[in-house]
Amino acid sequence: MRSIWKGAISFGLVTVPVKVYSATEQRDVAFHQVHRKDGGRIKYKRVCTVDGEEVPYADIAKGHELPSGEMVVLTDEDFADLPLSTSRRIDVLQFVDEEQVDPIYFAKSYYLEPDQQGAKPYVLLRDALEQSGRVAIVKVALRQRESLATLRVREGVFVLETMLWPDEIRAPAFPFLDEDIEVRKQELTMATSLIETMEGDFDPGEYKDAYREALQSVIDAKIEGREVERPEAEAEEAPAADLLSALRASVEAAKKSRGEKKPAARKAPAKKPAAKSSSSKASGSSRSRSAGSKQPAEKKAPAKSRTRKSA
Repeated sequence: MRSIWKGAISFGLVTVPVKVYSATEQRDVAFHQVHRKDGGRIKYKRVCTVDGEEVPYADIAKGHELPSGEMVVLTDEDFADLPLSTSRRIDVLQFVDEEQVDPIYFAKSYYLEPDQQGAKPYVLLRDALEQSGRVAIVKVALRQRESLATLRVREGVFVLETMLWPDEIRAPAFPFLDEDIEVRKQELTMATSLIETMEGDFDPGEYKDAYREALQSVIDAKIEGREVERPEAEAEEAPAADLLSALRASVEAAKKSRGEKKPAARKAPAKKPAAKSSSSKASGSSRSRSAGSKQPAEKKAPAKSRTRKSA
C-alpha cells in the first residue's frame, strides 16, 4: 500500500506522527467506452462552450454556478487562502461511546501507521483508547476538505473513519410516516419469530459478490473464445395471499435453509381391542354349550343353509 497523507495525531500535548492509507478498495470490474466496430478507445476533448475552442488542462479552473447561471471562477490561489487549521494534524476533540455515533455519518475508512519515532506514543494511545471502550472524535483535512472523523482501534491499528457533517444527512420525509398503519399482533409475533430464526453471528467471509464473479467469467470466456454459459434463472415463487402467510412461509424457508428438520408428527396410539364383558363371555359359553347339545331336526336345516351362504 502507498500512503496518501502524512501528518500527526494531536492528543493534548502529545503528537503522534502517522501515515494514512486507504483501508478499503472497490473490486468493481472496470470498463472503457470503446468503438463497437474495432474496440478503439473513445476520447473526449475539453471544449469551451463559449468560444468552441479546445482548452489545455493547464487553463482549466474550478467554477461554482449560481442559480442565475453566472459562474464564479476559483483558482488555486483562492483555495490556498482557505483556513484549514488541521491541514497536517488529526486533532482529537473528545472521546465518546461508540454507540453514540450513528453509522449513517461514516463516509470512508483509513488505516493509520506510525512513523518510526512515533511508534511508542502510537501504541500508548491505542492501548488507552482500547481499554476505555470509547472512540475519539477528531477533525482532519484530507484532499483539501475538512471533515469530522472517528478514531478507533481494529486489529491493533488505528482506523480513521471520515464522517459527513450533520447538514449533509437528509431527513427521511416519506408520506407513510404520517399514515396510521395497523399491524396485527399475529403478524408482529410471526415477524419476530422470523428474525429469531435467521439470527446468527456475522461472518463477512460467508458472502461474495456473485454478480462480479459472473461478469468476470463472461470476460474470461470472451478471452478464451469459448461459449458463454448462462446460469438458469431461478423459478419465482408465487406471492403469499397475505402478510401473515408470507411471514409463516419465510420462517419455514429460513429453518429449511439452516437444515432444521420439521418435527415429526406424533403417531396416534394403536387402539386396544375392547375387553370382553362377563355377560358376553357367558353368552359365548352358553352358545358353545348349546352347539354341543342335540337339537331337533327342523332346527338343523337353517344351520346348514347359513354354512353354505358363508362359504
